[in-house]
Amino acid sequence: MKQQHLSRASGVLLHISSLWGGYSEGSFGAPAREWIDFLASGGFRIWQVLPFCLPDDCNSPYKSTGAFSINPDFIDLPTLFEEGLLTKAELAAAKEQTPYACEFARLKQERFALLHTVSRRVKDRKPIETFLQAHPKTAEFCRFMALKTANGERAWNEWSTGDYDPEVLFAWQFTQYEAYRQWMQVRAYAQKKGIEIIGDIPIYVAYDSADVWANRDLFLLGKDGNPALVAGVPPDYFSADGQLWGNPLYDWKAMKADGYCWWQERVKFQMELFDGVRIDHFRGLESYYAIPATETTARNGKWKKGPGMELLRALAPVCRGKRMIAEDLGVITDEVRALVEKSGFPGMRVLQFAFLGDSNSPHLPHNYPSNCVAYTGTHDNNTLLGYVWELDEATRERVLQYFGYDGDDWNRCYPKILQTLLASHAGTVIFPVQDLLLYGSDTRLNTPGKADGNWSYRLLREQLDGVDQARFLRWNTLYGRR
Repeated sequence: MKQQHLSRASGVLLHISSLWGGYSEGSFGAPAREWIDFLASGGFRIWQVLPFCLPDDCNSPYKSTGAFSINPDFIDLPTLFEEGLLTKAELAAAKEQTPYACEFARLKQERFALLHTVSRRVKDRKPIETFLQAHPKTAEFCRFMALKTANGERAWNEWSTGDYDPEVLFAWQFTQYEAYRQWMQVRAYAQKKGIEIIGDIPIYVAYDSADVWANRDLFLLGKDGNPALVAGVPPDYFSADGQLWGNPLYDWKAMKADGYCWWQERVKFQMELFDGVRIDHFRGLESYYAIPATETTARNGKWKKGPGMELLRALAPVCRGKRMIAEDLGVITDEVRALVEKSGFPGMRVLQFAFLGDSNSPHLPHNYPSNCVAYTGTHDNNTLLGYVWELDEATRERVLQYFGYDGDDWNRCYPKILQTLLASHAGTVIFPVQDLLLYGSDTRLNTPGKADGNWSYRLLREQLDGVDQARFLRWNTLYGRR
């Protein structure tokens, strides 16, 4: 596979859930189009989002019930009202109580029930049937969710009945179709405005998922149907116990036997939704960390060989010409570096990791190659403002010296940091929206290893008025990123 030669660009990381909108969480409605207008006016060409799949009980989209699903909470309610599927009273009752955070508890209690009611009003089911015929894995996910409801929401290995309510099944079918339809309209608007959208593929799925339920032979499960080994990462600088994710691991030998069909279908589905994707935990394709399912931490796992270039060659026809990103963070070996290079995908550079070592750190801007994507931080990091504020004095001094800032008010150094990344050799530069706004750690999206309080950050439309769009337009033009 050859190195990508895509034009220089910059973009902003903002998940759908973080958009403003009035109904407990961001959606595929008018605010998404307003956001696209904002990006275009600042000279940005990329909008990066997080996974669209159904999130887990902790609201994380990285341990999903279905790799081929779209979160129904992203369906725009005002659009349903305009289509005559939602009453004025129902729309008013769904109005959010606070615009500052996602109302996850309320959404879980109310939203699908409302969408179920809406689904009963659908008169023409033919477009939904056509969509499901074209997306059999999504149809499979809908059956799984209907069966899960019929079995009291228990995990699939505890189910006692194979019967389900046809109305519940259709409610799920409707939500998947409607979410897809609304999103494709947003994507068409983005294309018209010259904005590329990059999605995100979590490397693993949840055990209690349609994917494991329907493809048990493709996962490393014991005779009892439970995983003997689970996913995670070993202890490192940030975590003494490592991270015990708990996802089931793939049976790569079984996947190779059928030409990696499941992965091909998965990436193909994502390429319908996006102009490119970030492959989460890319290093797990070279070697993956396997932890005995009985462990309570990630300390006692072992590295096992992954599919490497065999999988990437199988995916090449689907990925060709797309803006791919290899998330090559964490414990990186020479073998992982070689795989990233052979893939041709740009790896990631994160400024917040740059000052952990010496001047040879690959995360320092002067070491960026052109074939990389540089971030101030990812969805798992502190905000730039929070990062600088929380540094020890010596490291902060080093950061300020690096970026040529010697003023007395070091809190004014952030624009220089953003400008330096845009001026760097990195082919693509991405800023989390919080860093455009220079917001603190109270707006952080996710803290790895912390079960509660994540993913809920939301943006207000009027807050964007504080961003100097003319300055970013000037920088993006000056550094060839428009």
